[in-house]
Amino acid sequence: MNTPSTVLVIGATGTTGRRVTTRLTAAGHRVRAASRSAGAVPGAEAVHFDWHDPATHRDALRGADRVHLTPPPGHPEPAEVVLPFLDRARSAGVRRAVLLSSSAVPAGGPATGRIHQELPDLFAEWTVLRPSWFMQNFTGDHPHAQSLRADGTIPTATGDGRVGFVDAEDIAAVAVHALTDTSSPNTDLVLTGPEALSYDDVAAVLSRVTGRTVTHRKLTGDQLRDRLAQSLPAAFAALLAGLDRAIAEGAEDRTTDTVQRVTGRPAGSFAAFAEREPA
Repeated sequence: MNTPSTVLVIGATGTTGRRVTTRLTAAGHRVRAASRSAGAVPGAEAVHFDWHDPATHRDALRGADRVHLTPPPGHPEPAEVVLPFLDRARSAGVRRAVLLSSSAVPAGGPATGRIHQELPDLFAEWTVLRPSWFMQNFTGDHPHAQSLRADGTIPTATGDGRVGFVDAEDIAAVAVHALTDTSSPNTDLVLTGPEALSYDDVAAVLSRVTGRTVTHRKLTGDQLRDRLAQSLPAAFAALLAGLDRAIAEGAEDRTTDTVQRVTGRPAGSFAAFAEREPA
């Protein structure tokens, strides 16, 4: 691997960004850890960054030649703020960009799809990471984790549909390779775990690991939308409910060998994750 001058990690205190930063610093890379809070990440230089405040962008980009992008969460049109930033990044000397997107969003699709589509025209070295649903959705502050703690249920509109849940540790490992390997992938990479599981399967694993009964509460798409709309903007709630309906129809029932091919080791299983990071 060639050591870049500086890697800018945007969203460095988040689920994936924190893990990317930790792996980069452990490997000896210089990292600018960018977040709205400018929160400290051991071994990295913390910098204040706000997608909606261009005044913070120049300092964050200082000296960086590679960037890991986590778009603003919940933004209905993230391209509106991300693409102008990427123009500034290119002008500032960034030559490699890695975008965190989603397995559900192809190039030209909604949300991050437009950024994905534009990225190859902006940088000669680029990668779009398209992970499936995170295993970490069942821990921390995610609504699934909150529901598990509250009443032992996982409410979804996925029916019997299956998902190739992926560990954020594996996403981060692939991201570090994409950022630092001599050759850039210059493609999109769909990331999954080793098996596709229904939410009934997930509930069974969590029941076994935690020793308490966990159940999958099956909702209709409209019921889920209305539930989410109690705490999220209506349009975003409808988008998330639509993703669940797509899962029910089989859109995420797949696995890939991307983690193995890129990192040289197999992707971690959901059971191993549940043992390591209890809900």
